[in-house]
Amino acid sequence: MRILGTLFALWAAASVVTAPAASADEKTVVVELFTSQGCSSCPPADALLAELDKSADVIALALHVDYWDYIGWKDSFADPENTERQRGYARAAKARSIFTPQMVIGGVDHVIGYKPMDVANTVQKHRAAPDGATVSARLNGDTVIIRLSPGDARGAMTVSLVGYVPKETVKIKRGENAGKTITYTNTVREFVSLGTWDGRAQKDLRHPKPAGEAAVVLVQKASHGPMVAAARVE
Repeated sequence: MRILGTLFALWAAASVVTAPAASADEKTVVVELFTSQGCSSCPPADALLAELDKSADVIALALHVDYWDYIGWKDSFADPENTERQRGYARAAKARSIFTPQMVIGGVDHVIGYKPMDVANTVQKHRAAPDGATVSARLNGDTVIIRLSPGDARGAMTVSLVGYVPKETVKIKRGENAGKTITYTNTVREFVSLGTWDGRAQKDLRHPKPAGEAAVVLVQKASHGPMVAAARVE
């Protein structure tokens, strides 16, 4: 039974990673993992996020929360703003609590982060949904230049610029993961709100490059709603 479960897990991860790159009619899927260095259930989810990151049509982001910090180990990446973002998703979903590891896929679907089958199926569902708008972003010196182009989506949408570090390895000395060395993927360093957009007309934005080595732009229905469009900063 354990072998069967392992095979299913490997199949699910592979199905996410080996999917073809997004076509013009498919959405780039945003996966946000709320995780912590102090959570013993999180390393499998951290590893799964690394697999998701191999797919060209998935933007995988790790947001480290701070509510595990009191249990023997302070997460070196934890940010209370990440915790607040997770709480915002909980309020939008009318959930009573937050937990780790949690993946929020496409801004709306909440999945336990160490369940590859559930993650794979949910990512595939979002792949089939068309973008509600188009976003492009490029780096010019230290400035990110963003263009938002209308699609079918209308109403208040938030535009965010997210800076992250692609790979970092941490030796954890205390807490539930004491003695482990874990490599983290796409750890968010800065989450910058660039304001709102109603989707009716093209909009151009410029902003200094955020903290981190890489960045993405997210366009999302206001109040922690569905992701409308997303793009890497090229």
